[in-house]
Amino acid sequence: MARRVFFSFHYQYVWKVNQIRNMPNITGTAAAGFQDASLWEESKKKSDKAIKNLIDEGLKNTSVTVVCITYGTANRDYINYEIDQSLARGNGLVAVQIHHLKDSNSQTGSPGAIPSKIEANGFKSYKYTNKEDLARWIEEAATLAGK
Repeated sequence: MARRVFFSFHYQYVWKVNQIRNMPNITGTAAAGFQDASLWEESKKKSDKAIKNLIDEGLKNTSVTVVCITYGTANRDYINYEIDQSLARGNGLVAVQIHHLKDSNSQTGSPGAIPSKIEANGFKSYKYTNKEDLARWIEEAATLAGK
């Protein structure tokens, strides 16, 4: 059975995230179901409460949250909300640095800090290498969370 995973990331980096999200045995929900930046841009016109409701809906029936790390991730309000809600739901967490992946302009970025709540709660962080490793890290996070 496929594991439902919530991908938490800054919408500006959806190109990088989409390179890794579609893998066998993982049913990914990208940032409350937003799979491209245009949908997220539209959602920003809504209230803070509406966006949080969309995030809460996206987290339903997931067992692991993958926090995709780029420069500035740790300071993003909605990413921190996604981490808090994931912890409240008992989701496993794994931080995955993706700054080194190329964007749609073939540019890479700078590494970002790992949000402190991830490792403070016993979860791990990694630099993305390949889909097989990511699948293993997701399962490890699920095990750590008892899922």
